[in-house]
Amino acid sequence: MSESPNNLAAYIWSLADLLRGDFKQSQYGRIILPFTLLRRLECVLAASKEAVLAEFDKVQKMSLPEEAQEKLLLRATNGLSFSNTSKMDLSKLGESGIKANLDTYLQGFSKDAREIFEHFKFAEFIGQLNDANLLYKIVQKVRTTDLSPKAISNHDMGKVFEELIRRFAESSNETAGEHFTPRDIVHLTTSLVFMEDDDALTKPGIIRTIYDPTAGTGGFLSEGMEYVERLNPQAVMRAYGQELNPESYAICKADMLIKGQEVNNIKLGNTLSNDQLYADQFDYMLSNPPFGVDWKKIEKDIKDEHTLKGFDGRFGPGLPRVSDGSLLFLMHLISKLRDKSEGGARIGIILNGSPLFTGGAGSGESEIRRYILEADLLEAIVALPTDMFYNTGISTYVWVLSNKKSTERKGKVQLINGVNLCGKMRKSLGSKRNVMDDEDIATITRSFGEFEVVDARELDKPAEQKSNRGRQAANPKTEAAKTFSSKIFATHEFGYRRITIERPLRESFQFSDERIATLRFAPKALNAVMQWAYAEYGESWSDDEGCENYGQLAEHEEGVRNRVKSHYSALKEKQIKDLFDRKTWLTQRDILLKSRKLQQAIGTEQHNDMNKFDAIVKAACKKAGITLETAEKKQITAAVSWKNPEAEKVIKKIHKSKPDPVYGFFAVNGQVVEYKPDSDLRDNENVALDPSRPVNEINEAYFAKVVQPHVPDAWIDASKKDDKDQEIGIVGYEIPFNRHFYVYQPPRALEEIDAELDQVSAEIMELLQEVHS
Repeated sequence: MSESPNNLAAYIWSLADLLRGDFKQSQYGRIILPFTLLRRLECVLAASKEAVLAEFDKVQKMSLPEEAQEKLLLRATNGLSFSNTSKMDLSKLGESGIKANLDTYLQGFSKDAREIFEHFKFAEFIGQLNDANLLYKIVQKVRTTDLSPKAISNHDMGKVFEELIRRFAESSNETAGEHFTPRDIVHLTTSLVFMEDDDALTKPGIIRTIYDPTAGTGGFLSEGMEYVERLNPQAVMRAYGQELNPESYAICKADMLIKGQEVNNIKLGNTLSNDQLYADQFDYMLSNPPFGVDWKKIEKDIKDEHTLKGFDGRFGPGLPRVSDGSLLFLMHLISKLRDKSEGGARIGIILNGSPLFTGGAGSGESEIRRYILEADLLEAIVALPTDMFYNTGISTYVWVLSNKKSTERKGKVQLINGVNLCGKMRKSLGSKRNVMDDEDIATITRSFGEFEVVDARELDKPAEQKSNRGRQAANPKTEAAKTFSSKIFATHEFGYRRITIERPLRESFQFSDERIATLRFAPKALNAVMQWAYAEYGESWSDDEGCENYGQLAEHEEGVRNRVKSHYSALKEKQIKDLFDRKTWLTQRDILLKSRKLQQAIGTEQHNDMNKFDAIVKAACKKAGITLETAEKKQITAAVSWKNPEAEKVIKKIHKSKPDPVYGFFAVNGQVVEYKPDSDLRDNENVALDPSRPVNEINEAYFAKVVQPHVPDAWIDASKKDDKDQEIGIVGYEIPFNRHFYVYQPPRALEEIDAELDQVSAEIMELLQEVHS
């Protein structure tokens, strides 16, 4: 073909010139795309058109149902899975009555092909075009475009559709990247998934299935089929997919029709909430799910499956946060892996950076990573260059998973750093500014196939073009060389055990006037508004128990409610009612009066040993002749005490067991003491997993080396245990990709920086003198 896919797409998109003024920009694609599909289908059918019409004449006389008629007609299509029984084509519609003729022509397609145009709501747009006297002009331009398989291959036709969708997305402010994946990324991912099975795929009569839960326009499915066909033309590859967007679904279905696939295997709908292929498992799976898209709309469906089905469903390991559903697609694919006893399966999925590390130990994300790594499903992760996708420039990664790892890969994960394997595009397409050529892709696939460690190897890539605007540094920082590298890790090296480190609580107490005065107001939500109300309306309120107006706010209700609305809007109606309830105020006054009596017995000096508090308060209550309810004592304690690093440690309990300071049982004056922990001083330490040693031994060795020398009164909280293995510490997994490939760059010498600062300062002074003069 003489014309490139991009040039052909630009020519087809020029139909927009005819639409301008009569249609909105956001409608262009909904007209251009189905007309392009119609012309492609027509060109594909051209070779068998006469044979189909002849067969149709025979079939019509049999009075068969539509489905039976279609099966008979397909025998005359030379292997195609669709047909058209109309004697018309785009060149025979005429100008008069063109709308009715076009409708008739479309009805002549077999059922699956007709459905494609229904998803575009094509009939509505045909009517609008006819009303605007544009239908004939559009048809005349489309019919002269040669979209036959001889002129443009299926692969290039896929590129044309992708470029048309990209233009459509730009014109309608939609996200092009949600509908298709750039072909260089598709080619790389497909190669990684299939290359391990090249030998198996060359066997005669081989039958395999390929699946994409986010099928888009079918790029991954097409590339997978083409890959296998290149290896083994006799192989049978059956494609399955599901897509949410109706237009993308229609294009994918049309592409599968042209390729002779069973189009009933391509489904329309949300894969996560309504898996329409729930009973199927597959040999190969490829997917580029949307990055960072929340799943709040289907939250109930997902959580119900997780809770009710557990590991019998798709989401047994855990659920990620609602703001990012990427890992849900990964778990969905894992549930579709063909069983190892039946030959196993392989997955290639493109994800952004968050699934690598988001979520700490025990979180849904960490538990999903834990399941994948402990089940030994992850083969490799490839870091891609930035600016590779049409709708985002963020860092992205290809995950390759399999339940049939080769012997050398078992218990191992390969990380491949391919961030520099790209070149600049001559013209950016949306956010896509970089492209991977065949050599770049071969470098990654070769490293993956050989399962080798590659130390940072310098690439023959041009340096980044720096802006020449503004002042240039005299001694610019040396740019790091562009490198490629690969590393191999044991799966447990991505795991850690989060142990909780506690330190003792130290508190002082003092029955000072300022501290007990705070007891006049209820704690928490009502505290601030009660302080305001007392200052505003409490001048006449007496602390005398005989005061009848103490806490009476009813006559000021309007003013109080206005204040609450403007300054304390978080208060709920029940809390507002408590504010107006005189009992709330009297209860607090009683606590205040009791604390004053305690003050008289205890005094106002500061005490730095909270362990004596109960005994002192008990004695004071007896002396003052008062009784403290549990809630009253708790509130008084909170008011008169505070954390003080100079105070004594607060004892929680005395034990009769042996001392074990690592776990918080300290020997003190012949007793074994457990202290109350200070939540503000609580810390977590991540201890690397080591399957060769007992968990407690690892934890204790880490504690003795890293924690104890700096905080000798700290201990490990033995109550924080992992749900699965019941060992101390909660297991977490993360894959810190950048940390493993970080290359240190020393800063410039201080002398250079100082010299440059002096030079800049001199230039500034010179400019200031010019302004002054």
